[in-house]
Amino acid sequence: MSIKVISRLFTFVCGLILFLAGASLVNAQVSNTQATQDRTPTTRSVPSGSKMKFQGVVIERNADTFTIRDRTRTDYQVLITDNTSIKTNGGFLRGGKKYPVTDILRGLIVEVEGRGDAQGQIVADKIRFNESDMRAAITSDTRVTPVEENQKKIAGQMDELYAIAQEARQQVAAVNERVSSLDDYDVQETVAVTFRVNSAVLSPEAKRQLDDLAPKALAAKGYMIEISGHTDSTGSEAKNMRLSRERAESVVEYLTINHKIPARRFITPMGYGKSDAVADNSTPAGRAQNRRVEVKILVNRGLSGSASTTPAKP
Repeated sequence: MSIKVISRLFTFVCGLILFLAGASLVNAQVSNTQATQDRTPTTRSVPSGSKMKFQGVVIERNADTFTIRDRTRTDYQVLITDNTSIKTNGGFLRGGKKYPVTDILRGLIVEVEGRGDAQGQIVADKIRFNESDMRAAITSDTRVTPVEENQKKIAGQMDELYAIAQEARQQVAAVNERVSSLDDYDVQETVAVTFRVNSAVLSPEAKRQLDDLAPKALAAKGYMIEISGHTDSTGSEAKNMRLSRERAESVVEYLTINHKIPARRFITPMGYGKSDAVADNSTPAGRAQNRRVEVKILVNRGLSGSASTTPAKP
């Protein structure tokens, strides 16, 4: 199917949805209330310890939970933990591509496997989805949200129309090269904490800088934290690589223990040794600037709806 035909189909479906939304408001007083109630989704509580595996669409997203709706219009509450494996289907040796927890978007079709807890939620062990469904979810979240708000006011045939619109969005996303990837993040905040010679111990000033940064991260929606350690040019290559990693890990440990930032929010901390200097290593002042750890708060564009064009450093 050509892009032109798909676009026409998508436009037609969206137009039909808007038309029916207006018609629904005009005829609201004569609608069949009982029929509407019969189609209202139900939320099911999962027995504690019960093993579950099912597929559905993410309809609501919170910090560490999301709501999924299956084909029978039954909703389940899913809890994500540090042990949840989030990957795409397929890939090299069928290993799939790993995604952070922040990339679970409303509108994404997922397969969840896990067990019930005492609150009736499903504690997810595995979450799997197709790459094409991820791109479709981005398109849905950024372009069709206003239309979906109108859909909530329409009973009856709206479920069928939504399924058609979802299929059209997926086809558009599959052929539209301009759709942004969820690997795109905006840098919201950056801080560089420095260290003494041959030390990976945080100074009082470094701790103060991290204390100021942590609340900004915790207040952000869909955030990750990138940590990169560096050294000056003195010492051997092996020593500098080890020291830069130790400095990066000391920052992660401080933010995790003292500010309760979940470990899953950190991109794997890296040590870069003496590479990527920011100042002249031939002077004491320059070397002091190079003995640093750079901490960046990255906010996912798919969740934040940010229009910024400043990408995260690869």
